[in-house]
Parts: sequence; C-alpha cells; structure tokens
Amino acid sequence: MHHDRAAPMRVLHAVTYRGPHLFSHTPMIRFRLDLGSLEDRPTNTLPGFADALVAMLPGLREHGCSYGTPGGFIRRMREGTWLGHVAEHVALELQSRAGSRVTRGKTRSVKGCRGCYNVLYAYREEEVGLLAGRLALQLVDSLLPAVLRGVRGLEELHERDLLAEEGGFDGALAALSRVVGRRALGPTTRSLVHEAERRGIPVMRLDSLSLVQLGHGKKQQRLRASITGRTSSIAVEIAGDKDLTKSLLSEAGLPVPKGAVVRTAEAAVQEAERLGYPVVTKPLDGNHGRGVSLDLHSADAVRQGFAHAAEHGRRVIVEQQFSGHDHRILVIAGEVRAVAQRVPAHVIGDGARSIAALIEEVNRDPRRGSGHEKMLTRIVVDEHVLALLAKAGMSLESVPGEGQWVALRDTANLSTGGTAIDRTDDIHPDNACIARRAAQIVGLDVAGIDFLAPDIRRSVRETGGGIVEVNAAPGFRMHLEPFEGWARDIARPAIDMLFPNGETGRIPIIAITGTNGKSTTTRMVAHILRHSGLCVGMTSTSGVWVGGDLVWEGDASGPRSARMVLREPTVEAAVLETARGGILREGLGFEEADIGAVLNIAADHLGLKEVDTLEDLAAVKSVVVESVRRDGCSVLNADDPLTLAMERHARGRIAFFSMKGGAQMTDALREHVEAGGLAVVHEDGAGGGDIVVHDDRRRLPLMGAAEIPATLGGMAGFNIQNALAAVAMTYAQGVSPPVIRAALQSFSTSFEQSPGRLNIHDGHGFRVILDYAHNPAGLTALCDLVVKLRPRHGRAIGMISIPGDRRDEDIREMGRIAAAHFDELVLRERPDGRGRAPGEVMNLIAEGALEAGFSPERMHRVPDELEATDLCLRLARPDDLVVLTPTSVEKVWARMLAFVPQPAPVRESEMA
Repeated sequence: MHHDRAAPMRVLHAVTYRGPHLFSHTPMIRFRLDLGSLEDRPTNTLPGFADALVAMLPGLREHGCSYGTPGGFIRRMREGTWLGHVAEHVALELQSRAGSRVTRGKTRSVKGCRGCYNVLYAYREEEVGLLAGRLALQLVDSLLPAVLRGVRGLEELHERDLLAEEGGFDGALAALSRVVGRRALGPTTRSLVHEAERRGIPVMRLDSLSLVQLGHGKKQQRLRASITGRTSSIAVEIAGDKDLTKSLLSEAGLPVPKGAVVRTAEAAVQEAERLGYPVVTKPLDGNHGRGVSLDLHSADAVRQGFAHAAEHGRRVIVEQQFSGHDHRILVIAGEVRAVAQRVPAHVIGDGARSIAALIEEVNRDPRRGSGHEKMLTRIVVDEHVLALLAKAGMSLESVPGEGQWVALRDTANLSTGGTAIDRTDDIHPDNACIARRAAQIVGLDVAGIDFLAPDIRRSVRETGGGIVEVNAAPGFRMHLEPFEGWARDIARPAIDMLFPNGETGRIPIIAITGTNGKSTTTRMVAHILRHSGLCVGMTSTSGVWVGGDLVWEGDASGPRSARMVLREPTVEAAVLETARGGILREGLGFEEADIGAVLNIAADHLGLKEVDTLEDLAAVKSVVVESVRRDGCSVLNADDPLTLAMERHARGRIAFFSMKGGAQMTDALREHVEAGGLAVVHEDGAGGGDIVVHDDRRRLPLMGAAEIPATLGGMAGFNIQNALAAVAMTYAQGVSPPVIRAALQSFSTSFEQSPGRLNIHDGHGFRVILDYAHNPAGLTALCDLVVKLRPRHGRAIGMISIPGDRRDEDIREMGRIAAAHFDELVLRERPDGRGRAPGEVMNLIAEGALEAGFSPERMHRVPDELEATDLCLRLARPDDLVVLTPTSVEKVWARMLAFVPQPAPVRESEMA
C-alpha cells in the first residue's frame, strides 16, 4: 500500500460488526487507521500528551489494559504505545462517560502496511459507538504538536462532527450523552434484556427505541418496556379508561374512590361538592401523573384542577381523595413482586438558601438525569411547580426554614422528580390481595397498582385508602434502584413468566459456510429437517424460504437475511447459508449456532477485502465454527487440510465428514472414530458406495450413495460429499437415521428443488446440465462428473465464465480446466464486469484454454449470457452433453426450456 510518510493520521475505512466476526465474538466497531508519520511517535515521545489526555478523561485511570489492573493503560502510555491503541481506549471511555458503559477493545497492526492498525472497540448503541470513535480521534489529534495534527477520513466513522457542532469537548460529550439518551434502552427494558442475556436467551432490537425480541422464531417473545407480547390489548384499553377501571374494581368489591367523569369546570365543581372535599382531578386517559391535581378544597381550586387536567384530555375525572401515602405495587403474573412508597419532588430548607438554590443542589445529585436515563429524574421548574409554591404562599426566591419540607409536586411520579422507598417486605396481606385481584380483573400480566394507604403495614379495610389507578406498562425504575431500601430483582419473575421452566427461547440454528457446495448442502439440511416435521426457515444465494415458501428472492447468504429468518414467528429451525462477504461486512447474523459447518476452502474471492490467501479465507470461514454453542457441534471436512485444521478453534463437539471411508480412512480420522467421535464417511463400493455414520464407536450404515437422486446414481461425487455434510449436521441435531435416509431419497437436483445446482434437462434430444460452477474448484468438481458421463454422450459443449473481481490466475485456470474436458467452448462475460473492461474476462479464460492446447476454431466468444446459451444449444447434436454455468440462473433455465431444436438437414444419400 502506498504510504505518505509526511501525512498525519488518516482513517482508511470503518466497519460496524453486529455479530461475531473475524476479530471477536463481541459486536465491535473497527476502523483502519494509518498513523502516517506518527508511526515514529509513540506516546512516550509526546511530552505532556498522557497527562493532558487523562486530565480530560480521568476515567482512563481505571483502564487496566494488558496489565489487568487499574492504571495499566496509563503505564502503557508512559512506556510508549501507539496512537491507534490510545484511540481505542478513548472511544471506550467516551461511551462510558456518556452513559453507555463498554470495556472491550483491541488494536492490531496490519501486515504489509507499516503504520496501519485495525482499531476495534465494543459498543452498545451503534450511532454512539461511531460518534465516539470520531470524537476519540479528534481528541487525540487535538493534543498533538501542531505540526502533527490534521487527522483525516473521519467521515468514514460518522458524518456528524460533534466537536464543531457544540464548540468544544464538553459540549461534544454532552451531545454524545443526549444520543445515548435517545438510543439506549430505558431502565425497564434494559433490566429485562440483561436478565434474558444472563439466561442465554437471544436478544434482538427491532427498532431504534425499545421494541425488543427475546428468543428466535416460534419461541420468541416481544416486549416494549413492561408491555409484553402477552399483554392483552383489551386490558391496556381498560387500564387507560380510568372510569371503566374504577367501575370494574368497585363491582368486584375492591376499595376505590367514588367519583365521576365531567366535561366542564362547573360540572367538576358540582361533583366535588356532592362528593365532599378534598377531591382530586385528573384526565380520564392520562399517565405518568400528567394533569393530576390533588388535595383540592374549594370550588376555585377544582376549576384550576379541571383546566390543568383538560390540557391532557377533554374528559376529566373528579373523585374523592384517599388519605395516606402514595404507593406503587407491582404485580407480575398475578403475584405482588415489589412495593415502593413514592415521595413527591421536594426540597428541605436549611434556613439560608432559596428554593431555587435548593432545587439546583438536588439536581446536582449524580443519580439524577433527564427522562428515564438514570435512577432519578431532575426536578424541572414549570407552571405547576410555581402554582404549588404560590398556593403555599412561596416563590422560587423564598428561603424556607431549617428542616422545612417544601412540596414541589402534588404527585409522586419519578418522572417529575419524585423518589421511592422500598416497602416490599412491609405490605399487609390484605393490601397485597387487593392489588393482585385488581391486576387480574383488569387482565394485565404486568400491572402497576397506585395505592394510597396511611400505613401499608395495615389493611386499608381498617385504615381507609385503596386503589387510585391501575397502570399498564409500569416502570421498573423505582423498584430496581429505590432511593431508600432494598433493590428488587423484578426482571427475574417477568422473564420467568415469558420463558417458564428454564426455557431459552432458542430454535436450532444451523450455519453452513465454505467455498463450494453451500447452497446444495443448505437445501439438503432444510429438506431433512422439514421431513422431521419442523417449519424451517432457510437462507441461500437464491433467497429466503419459510416453511417451503419463497418469501424473498435474491442473494440471501448474509446476516440481514439470517436475522429475517430468526424474526419469523413460525420458524422452528433456521438453516443459514453463510457467505464470506457478510462475515467481513458486519459479522454473523446470530450470536451462536447449534451446528456450524465448513465444507471446504478453495481459491475464490482472493485479493478482495483483505483476503489475499487461502489461509486468510479459512480464518474468515472459521468464524462460523468458532461461534458454535458449547453444547453444539462443529462439522468439518476431514479431506480439506485447511478445514481440518479448524478443529483447534472450533467449539462444541467435533464431527468430520470424508469421502475416504473404510480402508481409505486417514490415520487422523480413524483416531477420531476410535475415540468415539462422530464422523460421516463415504465407503467405496458397487453402485456408488455407501454412506456410513460412526458414532460412539458404533458403525451405522445409513444408505447407498446412489439412493440419493442428487448424486445421479452415485456419479456426482460433489453431491455425495454435500450429502455427507448434511447427514453429519442433521444427525448431530438429533434427527433419526430413518428420517435422514427417507428425506435424502427424495432430494433431487430438479430446478424447482435446487435451482442452479446440477439441474438436468433431457428434452431436446441432448442432455443439458445447468450448474453454478463459478470458480476453479467448482468447475473441477463439475468436470469430474462430465468425465463420468462422457461414455453415454457424444461431444461436450461448455459455457464458461467467472466473476471479474477474481484474480487473473483464477480466471486463466477456468480456461485450463475447461480445455481439458470440453470439445466446444463458449466464453461469455458476467453482466456487471465487476471492475473489468468488456471482453477482459473472456480474453483471460481464452489465454488459459489456449495454454492448455485448446483449438481456437472450437472456441467462441459471446459476451451476452443468453446469446451464449443459444449458441451452446444450437451447436448441440443428438446425444451431446451441454454444460451451462449461468449467472442469471432463472433466465438461462427459461431460455433453455424455450429452445426449439432445428431439424438436421436431410442428406441426398438418405433421400435416394
């Protein structure tokens, strides 16, 4: 790579990994940083740099780095480390300072590029992570000597420049905190997600707010805060209609205040005088204490309360005011799980400071934040606060006496600055029973019961008081982090309700990667699982299938398609073709697989996206088996040295498949089998040989290879190999051998069942094979079949191409392979060229074929794929073999079906 030694730092590119990836199992952001001339300036050569950085971010003192203890990172800077490593730590610390704590990161030099580093760091919210990376580089850059500043390429991370927008570091950090507030999960959802993760339940965010899916496929549960997929819509409507709720509870004999719904201020006054003062006014369908006025003792106060409530809805409730303390009783699945006494926002005088100063002091408490981002909410001075102070004969400038309690809100909601005291262990059984019944009568699986009682330890049937409201979607914050008393683990019973008896919400995930055979093997595995009675979600390069229905057409071998399947509410098992491109682009679309398989490693896509060698490609593919569950199974090709070597890093039980069974078994495979390991092998023999399972030192003959239609009577060796892998995966998943056998006996290579994979048509008087052989290894396997078929056919005619983004040597190799097996060659171009000039791919293939001695007279160059198809079909004579390797599989198949053979001209000798 060209390297400008005088240049400052520059970001070359950035990648967001959303699942397990080449560098870690943890979702991370990676940017490649070229240090330029700063490669020669480690931190110990930059006077004052470390001190200035720590002064701005004191939390860096806690970073252990490679030393594993606080202060380790500071020590590394003193000893001398490079600025990419520094940027990693700063990006982590910025996120933590902004309220999104993350700790994992790593920085590694890039081979072959002096001064280039892959900088990786974890994130919780993607936008926060990207902004933190940009801000980290800007902060590091700002502390450098002037001649070394000027970091470039920051837009690769994020287009927003918080430092410029906010006019400095403090403002930028505050802006980053606001992004965290918008993107991070609230305390209720976060507690449920953490409990799910603790149990190994998969978690997927479905939007940028708080809609979350727990579990996969048919076993999933959705939630948004404490509203779950099981929360009744009717129950939510009832809870939202306070008058209806009160009526239902009253009819059930539960203590509720008397009252009525009114539409005018004067009607409110009449109802208050009928009920007797004091009264409460509130909107019929309000929440979070909005529009509520308490302790109204006069007609004028009721009119003001009505006006306040009417701002939030046309219909207003006027009701008796129960006396006592305000409590929130949390009921989950019919059981009381937490009780909190709520204290309204207030200040306590010290005889010296004004109410405004006291509010400012309270808001400085680090436990208080905006909205629901922290344990407590800052007190906001608004008209309601001013009115309440005026009612008490005070203003913000008033100085209350020492110890004087000054109420700032009527209601005790945390969202308006209130605090909570845990009373879970104090509640009287009668009061708990009343709360339980209220939740059940309304029909809520999770309910927050607002309960007024002079003393929660005594029954309200003796002291007076009762239910004020029943709330759907109650917040957990006051119970998770009360201002006083014990924190309550209420996420546990909520998750128990959604996933009883230790359920994990998981469905089997089978991920299949490799260079060749992925699509066919994926279809085989899905076919077997469907035969076992499961609704299967499948992804492949052709599309996404759910239960046998094509739901999305196109290349679906990446993480987005995997997530699509895992979100499908009917899917009972996921079979995912997993290509290298998606792994490099954003990692896997799942955290862990039950079964992971690597079929083979062959030259393909080399020279693209930093994958230059077969070893590089193997490292990418091995991500699949490194992400297998500990109780899962990694399936590896024992005949492929690079795949075999993955055994060292693969997780779960190791299963091998091999074409060399019986007497041909390698020493390593035999040792594995004799130790009781799982292996599926092909044993040579008459009629195509046999597929045999070895497990726990038992030899289990499964079926003859020729029994599988896709093997063409045992001649298609690559489909025997694909079947071995499919048997290993489904057997490891627990499918019984008879079901596997029956399923494979009905697996063919028809276009309908496996488009583009060894599809055969015999309707034109000659045989046509359509197969997506798009690299040298794939073409070699296909040509091995051509050799076996030649005795039954005349000439062999091949349509050959390869994607233009492959290496020159791979393209020429396609020509050399084709030259050895075909009598006529039709060379074509791919539709997009992938960076090659028109005709360049055909010329390179031709070079390889000519080097191998192929006759130029029997070589045809037809750039257009469909025209090349037509030429192959026109060249064919009765009993010839035509091999088409298409890009547009469906179009070429349709073109082939529509072909009308022309009758051969009649010779004069035949007319005589």
